[in-house]
Amino acid sequence: MPKYLEKLLKSQDTLFQLMRYGFVGGVAFVADYASLYAFTEWLGVQYLVSAALAFIIGLTVNYILSNLIVFATHRLHNRWLEFAIFAIIGVVGLGLNELIMYCACELVGLHYMLAKLISTGLVFFWNFFARKLTLFYKHTDK
Repeated sequence: MPKYLEKLLKSQDTLFQLMRYGFVGGVAFVADYASLYAFTEWLGVQYLVSAALAFIIGLTVNYILSNLIVFATHRLHNRWLEFAIFAIIGVVGLGLNELIMYCACELVGLHYMLAKLISTGLVFFWNFFARKLTLFYKHTDK
């Protein structure tokens, strides 16, 4: 394996973790979006219920892939507690998304699609750094 590829895939440097987290977020988004469509269109589930179920699926995919691909260290040994905190950070991110979109659309007057792009970028960084610093960072004594 070339050195640059090995570094991209295995380095615990924040920049490389952030790049891998971007990939993981993309996969989780596809799982969320596809689940929303499948629950609503194929199974006939009401769209708000579908959205909640799809959010849980996307969150679970994000958690599993973050553990496998992004973060090698864990602060907590209890995986259920770790997932609960991971989910709480995600729910805070969802709230931030709603707040940013509301402010951008209603107060600033941006189109909702542009507001979503801005919100997605900001919430991405919130989710990554909150999860890294809360769950996946081991402080080393020097």
